[in-house]
Order: sequence, then structure tokens, then C-alpha cells
Amino acid sequence: MKNQVVQKLTPFILLVVVAVLALFVPQLPNFQGDANTYSAADIAWILVATALVFIMTPGLAFFYGGMVHRKNIISTMIKSIVSAGIVTVIWITYGYSLSFGESINGLIGNPMTHLFFKGVASGAPALQGGAALTIPLLLFAMFQLMFAIITPGLVVGAVAERIKFTSYILFIVLFITFIYAPLAHWSWHPSGFLFKMGALDFAGGTVVHISAGCAALAGAIVLKQRRAKIEHQEIPPANIPYVLIGTGLLWFGWFGFNAGSALGANSLAINAFATTNTAAAAAGLAWMFFDVMKGKKPSVLGFCIGAVVGLVAITPAAGFVGIPQSIFIGIVGAVISNVLSHVFKLSRVDDTLDVFPCHGIGGIVGMLLTGVFASKAVNPAGADGLFYGNPAFFFTQLKAMLIVVVYSFTVSFIIFKLIAFLLPLRVSEEEEELGLDATQHDEKYGRNPLKA
Repeated sequence: MKNQVVQKLTPFILLVVVAVLALFVPQLPNFQGDANTYSAADIAWILVATALVFIMTPGLAFFYGGMVHRKNIISTMIKSIVSAGIVTVIWITYGYSLSFGESINGLIGNPMTHLFFKGVASGAPALQGGAALTIPLLLFAMFQLMFAIITPGLVVGAVAERIKFTSYILFIVLFITFIYAPLAHWSWHPSGFLFKMGALDFAGGTVVHISAGCAALAGAIVLKQRRAKIEHQEIPPANIPYVLIGTGLLWFGWFGFNAGSALGANSLAINAFATTNTAAAAAGLAWMFFDVMKGKKPSVLGFCIGAVVGLVAITPAAGFVGIPQSIFIGIVGAVISNVLSHVFKLSRVDDTLDVFPCHGIGGIVGMLLTGVFASKAVNPAGADGLFYGNPAFFFTQLKAMLIVVVYSFTVSFIIFKLIAFLLPLRVSEEEEELGLDATQHDEKYGRNPLKA
């Protein structure tokens, strides 16, 4: 009883403590720059791109919510959406500082550099050791926040229908602190060790998708199988139109995700925009036609899942490869993910919505194919890949990918085990049978399963 009281009080008390501490952060004037400091066009585009990336989070909620059992729609959707609240507070408090603060040996940012966004609104538009930005540092920080918000939301699909809501809240906090922030620093901070090693990740193939995919795999292993999978019950998607809506919002938002990562209204953003759309289109068709080749009928779910895999696969490469190569990347990513999705369904690992085969493998394929097809003709700040006579860069990408996979999976596994030690990680069999909407949130989608 005492432990239950502590669990109920702790989240609200921590939030109040953060709010009170924030009152003592001194107010500083916004950084004022002239026309030589900022580009109005770049500011306008990144403001739009930031909003586009945010809309991906509700898009993900619809995408996942439409594929689970009817009795778990709400519980699945809220786990993605609540990330916007939790990660925003963490990001303002210390998350941005860990990711982009003064580098400590290329491994992590100094948490005191921008504690409570200290110096962000008034800071000069540049990162330590990096070139000057043409947008305010505050806008850059908010754009990066949207990436941090959606990343733990991706993990929801692997642990859906059986993880307790309170335990997932704690997972988000630990994931952002110990996985997302270090990876963002390694890959995107000018002093990060992967960045200095020469590894390229244009918009989050490693930082977002591989990290989330590996965390999803770890979570599925720790949580073990749902009763429905053990009993080989077929669970039809609750609402396929939700999946379509989610796919549309994700595809739409991904233009900000990838093209916005150019950090300006320029030719690189246009290239990233075009490669993003092309890879998604090719991958959606590849998944659907590959299913038809295996004897299935062309399905809405097949095209939607394939399109999202294509978006994942092109993400690390979007600003480094040409448009024709993006067709190949989309198709290869879709086919490999399709095959591994089928393999996972036959295994004892219960990744509910195939997060690892789609996001983890999609990110890995994209990262490696960046090492194959990257070209300085597309982005002079990048590198030529294996296809253009530079095998060394491919092996750099391979090494960086292996580092991220091992780190993400290992730390995620430890996090899930730690949460299971501190709190009940999984709902009871009775709660799982009744559905998490009713038992975790006392809410319902349509008919109340408790009264069914």
C-alpha cells in the first residue's frame, strides 16, 4: 500500500519541483542579429519543418492504434502522444544540454551548459566547434526536440497490449537520458565521436530509428509474449482507416523530418524532400507487390507499412544520395523488412507491431546504403560512398552502425530490467484479457470491454 502511494505521488511531485526550480533561472533577452546573422527564409522553413515533425507523433499514434486489438487502441495511442509532454520537460530541463551542450570528450554534453535552456534563447546561432547557423539557436533546439519526442514513441509498437502505463513513462525518461541524448551527441554534435569519425546520419537513421528499433527488441524480449501470441490467436487490426490516416500524417511530417534537417531553405532541402518521397513510394509498392508475389492479395496495410519502412530507410541518406538511388534504397529496405517481419512472427520474440524489423532494420539498411550511395556531387559536405570508389566510408558507416546497435540494445535491456525491478512492468493476465484501455485508463473505444 505504501509503495502504491509513493508511485502515485512521485510523478506529480517531480513535475512541481521542476516548475519551482525553473522560476530561479534568470531571464535573458533574445539574441538580436542582423541580416548577416539570420536568414528569414531559413527561419520560416525550419519553423514549418518543426511543426511538420511534431505532427508525426499523432500520426504515429493513429498508425499504431489502428493495428492493435480494439480493446487496446487508446492505451497504445496515448503512449505515443504522452511522449510530447514528458520529453518536452526533459529537453528543456537537461536533455538539450546533454545532446548539444559543451562536449565532454565527444561522449555527452555538459548538462549544466544549457540547464533549463539557459543561454539558448540568447545564444549565438552556432554549436561548439561547428559552423554558424542561419537560424536562432532556440529554433534549432525546438526542431531537435521534435525528433526526441517521436523516438521513444516508436518503441510503443513493440510492447503494446501488455506494458503498464506508469512503467512506460519511466522508460521514456530513462531512454531519453541514457540512450537518445548520448546518440544525438555522438552523431550530430560537431565534437561527437561518431561525427568526428566521419559517420553520416542526415536525419536520424541511427539516432532515432536504430535506437528505437533496438530498444523495441529489448523490450519485447524482457516483456515476453502476449497470451494471444502464445495461443496463436489471430488479432485483426482494429481500424485500418486509422492506419491510413497515420501513414498520411507520417509521410507528410517526414518532409519536415528529412528536408528540415538541411537546416535551411536551400537545394539540399529540396534534394532531401525529393529522395524522401521517392523512397516511400518505391517501398510501399515493393512491400505490396512482394506480398502479392508470395500469394497474398494487395493490402492497404502492406502499402502503408512499406511506405513507412521506405521513409525510415531513406532518413540517414536523404541529404547525401541522389533521387534515382533513393528508389533502390526504398525497395531494398522494404523487401528485407518484409522478410524479417515474417521471420519474427514465427519466432518467440513478440514484437507486437514489428518495430525492430521495420524501424531497426530499416535504419540499419539506410545507414549502410548511405555508405554505398553517398555522393559529394549531392552534398559536398558529405562523402563519396562505396559505389563511387570509396570503400573506406562504407566501413565507417558499418562501424558506426554496429556501435549504435550494441549500445542501444544493451542499455535498453538494462533499462527494462531495472524498471521491472522497481515497478510492475507488465499488466496482469486478467488486465491483458480485459484490455489496457479499460484497466489502465478507465476509458474506452466504442463498447466498454468490462461490460462486454
